[in-house]
Amino acid sequence: MLEVTGIKRGIVIDHISSGKGLKIFQKLNLDKMNTPVVLLINVSSNRLGRKDIIKIQEHIDVDLTMLGLIDQNITVNIIEDEKIVEKVKINIPKKVIGLFTCKNPRCITTIDECAKPEFTLIPNGKIQYQCSYCEELTEYKL
Repeated sequence: MLEVTGIKRGIVIDHISSGKGLKIFQKLNLDKMNTPVVLLINVSSNRLGRKDIIKIQEHIDVDLTMLGLIDQNITVNIIEDEKIVEKVKINIPKKVIGLFTCKNPRCITTIDECAKPEFTLIPNGKIQYQCSYCEELTEYKL
């Protein structure tokens, strides 16, 4: 059995849907860190069946909006002295700025590099965002 020990201080990104851990690892550029980082894939989970986990032995700024776009099951645990001092449950972000582009080729955000793409979640059962500039509906794709 594989054993991964706890961390004294850092961040644990837990309850990642199986298969999405590598995508998060890449989006957070964790391969460029100068501190130990562990990516566990297909770990048994009572709640999810299978899950991925990322352990970072350092406090870093994590883009919670980006995590919410990739997977809404995630919990981010802040660790101090080997204990969880804070748990943050990730949700689908209601507003997204600059993380993806508008699919409308005539939108100002695709022409003007100073205009940052800004989107608002549309509650229609799908994960669709409406561009604040041209009102085009866009789905976030991994």
